[in-house]
Amino acid sequence: MDINTALFFVFASILLFAAFRVITARIPVHAVLFLVLAFFSASCIWMLLEAEFLAITLVLVYVGAVMVLFLFVVMMLDIDVDALREGFWKHFPLAGTIGAVIAVEMAWVLTRGFAVPESSLVNVPAVQAAAKQAAELGNTKQLGIAIYTQYLFPLQIAAVILLVAIIAAIALTLRHRKDSRAQDPSQQVRARKADRLRIVKMEPTRSVPSAAAAADAAPKGQA
Repeated sequence: MDINTALFFVFASILLFAAFRVITARIPVHAVLFLVLAFFSASCIWMLLEAEFLAITLVLVYVGAVMVLFLFVVMMLDIDVDALREGFWKHFPLAGTIGAVIAVEMAWVLTRGFAVPESSLVNVPAVQAAAKQAAELGNTKQLGIAIYTQYLFPLQIAAVILLVAIIAAIALTLRHRKDSRAQDPSQQVRARKADRLRIVKMEPTRSVPSAAAAADAAPKGQA
């Protein structure tokens, strides 16, 4: 067993343990942290497969953005874990059955995908030439060439769908509340110095009247 195989088994074991703890942790924050550990382990496996771009993307996008957002949301919301766990064993048989069906379907698809018939095998020199070209250019450059040439139209469709989803999310969450304080940029631009500052001219010193003068100036009913 070489070092790559040993590292693969180590990272795969950590990935399976972290994924199992994500669904079994009693505290939501711990579940999010275990999911971060699972993403890091998957990124290390991508590095072993010499897919550096996918590994860095997994860390930057999911760990650096998505999981940090999940962690902030979980820590800011007051989640009643006991209320969420009510009826867990009641729905466990149905959930377990659906999970088993999904696992069987994924195993069936993967086994059929790895079984390549001999009639579909291409010639070995062409495969070796493609592998040599990929090694010279790098997988990042090869991925960029494939995305912006062969898969350019699906990429644009995905971008339009994401843009529509962002606009729909903003439109659904936009509410005009009466108790919220908002600033009007147009009024701020039209503001003048006279509207915000008033200069009052006062005497530098004022004489204090004496006690006798104050008594004489007071009304007779208060004397």
